[in-house]
Amino acid sequence: MVRKGQRKWVVAVVLLGTCLALAGCMNTSSEPPMLPPSGGYINSPRGSYPQSANNPSANKNGIQQASYTPQARFTGAPQAVQGQPGEFIVEQPGLGTPMPAGMGAPMNMPPPTELNRITHPPHRVAAPDILLIQANRLVPKGPYKLEAMEVLQVEVVGAFKDQIKGLYMISPEGTINLGNTLLPIRVAGLTVDQTQASIADYIRKVVKSDFSVSVALVQMRAQQNVAGQHLVRPDGTISLGMYGSVFVAGMTLGQVKCVIENHLSAYLVSPQVSVDVFAYNSRKIYIIADGAGYGQQVIALPATGGETVLDAISRVQGLPPVASLKKIWVARPSPAGHPCSQVLPVHWKAITQGADTTTNYQLLPGDRIYVSADPLITVYNYLDKMLAPVERVLGVTLLGSSTVQSLRGQNTGLLLAR
Repeated sequence: MVRKGQRKWVVAVVLLGTCLALAGCMNTSSEPPMLPPSGGYINSPRGSYPQSANNPSANKNGIQQASYTPQARFTGAPQAVQGQPGEFIVEQPGLGTPMPAGMGAPMNMPPPTELNRITHPPHRVAAPDILLIQANRLVPKGPYKLEAMEVLQVEVVGAFKDQIKGLYMISPEGTINLGNTLLPIRVAGLTVDQTQASIADYIRKVVKSDFSVSVALVQMRAQQNVAGQHLVRPDGTISLGMYGSVFVAGMTLGQVKCVIENHLSAYLVSPQVSVDVFAYNSRKIYIIADGAGYGQQVIALPATGGETVLDAISRVQGLPPVASLKKIWVARPSPAGHPCSQVLPVHWKAITQGADTTTNYQLLPGDRIYVSADPLITVYNYLDKMLAPVERVLGVTLLGSSTVQSLRGQNTGLLLAR
């Protein structure tokens, strides 16, 4: 049992812990950041937005709430623009045509949403993207000699009852096995014509009837090394096997195609390949969930270009149990060299319960979706962390007091018995 003097200390400790927990929650409350009040416009690849010099909403972090109006600048008919180093590209809403910033009169452009999406500028390859390369035309420079693991199409007509016709892979030993009790025939190091003549000479030793032999190269090692999925390495190159490496970082898909074909032209005759992106690993969006006083959980998702806030949350199986439905926003990074960020508040209930698309923003690469924790759960967790050590100390104290009292009672009983 707790004595009267101890009760006062317990009450004081509980009140102190409650005050500290509430103060901690107020200091660490998740509020959307604000933009720095420096005045003028900030041009970004996602548009231009104003900075107010006298902004009453600027907080101590120096960042302004996203009540901005993005502006794009257009002139004449839409046309594609090749981005240059240091040049910012903005996109026309709906059409998604890249246009150079700083030209023509400004036109208000709200952030892209579920029903007003934009398309992105041409993707520039970066590590660790995965490229998918298809070999359309890979013809070796003659005379080409066959190698192991290449595939030949062989057809022998009129020699055997069971006709020889099909695809045959050259074994690691450099031979092919045509079956029909024939021994393996060595073809590695020979040209296609020499291979056809070698097969015909071998069959003439077995049969005496007239026959014909045709041999064609179906799959060469060049195709095996070039075609398929290729990971962009940290140094910005991809491996083409026996043909070496090619630097592709920072290039568009069309530029990557030209670079690969130019590199292969030293070994092949007018090579032709097609290049696509298999996985956009370099373009990510992030979901940051507040743990209500127990850290934060960060989940990175690949940005495919058309996701909205609702799409991203659905890919992580919804909001966490401690999430606050009233404090969710999208933080959009600013261009390099500009000390500002864009913050877009998300009205979760309006999106999910009312099908309102106004704040169901289309996400861009680098966006952060921040999900705050419920304040009541945060207070509870802070109290739990503050009072848990006190409870342990008091528990040990009470246990020791009860043990001493029980021992005293036992000693008193023994004395009375005597």
